[in-house]
Amino acid sequence: MFGRVREALFPSRKAPVHTTTQAAQVRDKMFGGSTRAMAVAYGVSQRTVERWIKGTRTPPELSRAAERRWEKENAARARQGRPPLPRPTTSADRLANDAVRVQTTDRGRGRKARQLAQLGAFSGHTARVGRATTFNIRGSDAVRSRDVHVTLTGEQAAALALADNEDEVRVVIGQALADYFNGGPYGGFVAQDFEWDEGDFDVR
Repeated sequence: MFGRVREALFPSRKAPVHTTTQAAQVRDKMFGGSTRAMAVAYGVSQRTVERWIKGTRTPPELSRAAERRWEKENAARARQGRPPLPRPTTSADRLANDAVRVQTTDRGRGRKARQLAQLGAFSGHTARVGRATTFNIRGSDAVRSRDVHVTLTGEQAAALALADNEDEVRVVIGQALADYFNGGPYGGFVAQDFEWDEGDFDVR
């Protein structure tokens, strides 16, 4: 979610697609060009980082077996009325997010956030949260055929511009969902009441 949000709010700052370029930019911009520092942060050897950059090895992605275990666990949790677990993250996921992260500076994000905050109730951005697979409200299944489309306020869009990880994005989108559902026949919802499939989500 973090990567999709950041690129939606900063469309001119797209992260590179190839892992070789991602790894090189992350090392240079996030770790000051230090292969050793990046290796320590990622829990791998310096040689592994060098191979990522050269393209002789790619960061590991989630195996099909691990993905099946995750899906099975979430199916069991759904039957028990428990919220789903987030998809396990890998070095490839982290590298992709870090590659997005280094495309913007703190100063640039702050400037963008101030601009968005001034837009008031309508920021011009919307979020789509899928309801076809996993969508829970207060731990109860709320799957529907129609997705939820929420209009983001200037303050919410500004918070997304400043968000630096998945958890911060989830809080903002959760609050947007709470505002949306509080406008219906029921009320009293808060951001933590909602769980959804992170893969079935986007911001425009």
